[in-house]
Amino acid sequence: HSRNADTRLHPASLTKMMTLYIAFEAVRLGEIGLDTKVRVSKKAAAEPPSKIGLKSGQRIALRYLIRASAVKSANDAATASGEAISGSEAAFARRMIRTAQARGMSRTTFKNAHGLTEDGHLSTARDMTVLGRHLFYDYPEYYNLFSRLSTNTTMGTVANTNRRLLNAYRGADGIKTGYTRAAGFNLVSSAERGQERIIATVFGGRS
Repeated sequence: HSRNADTRLHPASLTKMMTLYIAFEAVRLGEIGLDTKVRVSKKAAAEPPSKIGLKSGQRIALRYLIRASAVKSANDAATASGEAISGSEAAFARRMIRTAQARGMSRTTFKNAHGLTEDGHLSTARDMTVLGRHLFYDYPEYYNLFSRLSTNTTMGTVANTNRRLLNAYRGADGIKTGYTRAAGFNLVSSAERGQERIIATVFGGRS
């Protein structure tokens, strides 16, 4: 089922699904390790909320940046991850676009690692559903992150932005929420009952 599945809209924090996908890929390829200490830049530390309060110059293991991005949807953690993997957020955004195109996400262009509104930073419900599917099937060893109701980030324990769905809908196990004023409320959700998995994506919800 789909409606307006190919309309290009603001993805908001659904963007972090790609940031995380590339982080998982970079670890698998040996480009960076989960325990690699990432130095937080001034730019990453200055990102607006949602954030975990990273400080410029601080060092923090990549695994905690991944947890904070997946569970808390922390913008500072997403930017720090992208910079650590590609050297700069601009270079990371180019990798995000290349990765999207290689996965058949033909109507998606990324400009940043976190999803805050920026000209040309756009995706579609169909493309984000494709990405959700790839997260689940390509990196099953990390997928449990998306169903954690809370996680430790060394900056304290943070709660999942998606916990209402995870608590209320039988079989729900992720994946990601997003909200900005420009985007409205976005959600890529996944649930499994028996042998059947459904992934459903909504852009531009009013609540």
